[in-house]
Amino acid sequence: MQIETCDALANVAASDWNALGDGSNPFVRHEFLCALETHGCVAPEHGWHPYHLLLKDDDENLIAAAPAYIKTNSYGEFVFDFAWAEAYERSGGNYYPKLIFAIPFTPATGPRLLVREDHDYAECAGAIFNAAMAIVKQHKWSSVHWLFPFKDDAESMAAAGYMLRTGCQYIWSNDNYRDFNDFLSRCTSKKRKNLKRERKRVAEQGVSLEVMHGNELNARDWQQVMGFYLDTFNRKWGTPTLNHKFFLEIGQTMGEQIIIVFASHNEERVACSVMFKGSDTLYGRYWGCKEEFHSLHFEACYYQGIDYCIKHGLSRFEPGAQGEHKIGRGFVPTLTWSTHFLTHEAFSNAVQNFLEQERPMMQQRCEELHALLPFKERQNPPTTPD
Repeated sequence: MQIETCDALANVAASDWNALGDGSNPFVRHEFLCALETHGCVAPEHGWHPYHLLLKDDDENLIAAAPAYIKTNSYGEFVFDFAWAEAYERSGGNYYPKLIFAIPFTPATGPRLLVREDHDYAECAGAIFNAAMAIVKQHKWSSVHWLFPFKDDAESMAAAGYMLRTGCQYIWSNDNYRDFNDFLSRCTSKKRKNLKRERKRVAEQGVSLEVMHGNELNARDWQQVMGFYLDTFNRKWGTPTLNHKFFLEIGQTMGEQIIIVFASHNEERVACSVMFKGSDTLYGRYWGCKEEFHSLHFEACYYQGIDYCIKHGLSRFEPGAQGEHKIGRGFVPTLTWSTHFLTHEAFSNAVQNFLEQERPMMQQRCEELHALLPFKERQNPPTTPD
């Protein structure tokens, strides 16, 4: 076996890449990752340099891969290491560039290693884990970071010499609900009334919702989606990284996995949410509006997603990073994982000490937040998908 690096996913055949893994996650599809590169969403001006690791057999066949990027900043990652970077550079070092294994701008747990089913997963994974550490040592980069891997992979990385870090997100789990009312019936009376009232308020304001799949949208529809996406950044003074061409392309190449919820008032679209669908999980990604309506964000981003999961038999709904307000609407505090390797031994020891203190605090906080859930009976954290 041999490791190669790739600075443009377009140089890898989509059929070869998509033959890796089980195809359950939309964000590791060649179509999604390649569109980000082709249309400049991940580009040097945003601090992203594609650097994918490819594992090939002796006959040059692709048998495993890991989407990776050289980063010159820490934006768009959602596992925050800004304090580490500041401390590293105060001590005279250069924290950037660093190497990350992640899906750009996507704080969702998922596969970070893609291995062909006819090859040994542990063997291929070990080769890529070790290669990543060797690469940063060779280039004298500061570190390697694996963001939002599955727990089992994170534990394997820890055994290979990476440091574990935990975070917390809020994830809805489908307990074989018959419909949305069945979901509400599992909530306490007070919480159930609150959720029903929020949904009713949207209707009372004359707002209607329409759910479409990406392959049902035309160019004008996508232009509206892009406008709502940009509106969010304009309101929050952020920097948008996705663009109209990116949305158009993934609408054509993987539109069946994209769910758009349009909200309309007086026959005019006033907001939308964008979600992606895997084989068993729905992922909430983007939201934008041009008019404020009471509770519309909750309806378009959470309740429509829950309803979609119930109707289509999806087991999980991950609505995105942060936001403790999600807990009272049925999203269970759930641990997430990342792993880290720093080449500077003294700095690595300091970070290790920090993480050993942070992990139990994060776990305790995640446990305490369960008290805010709306359910009559205690809900266990959702099972991580295979």
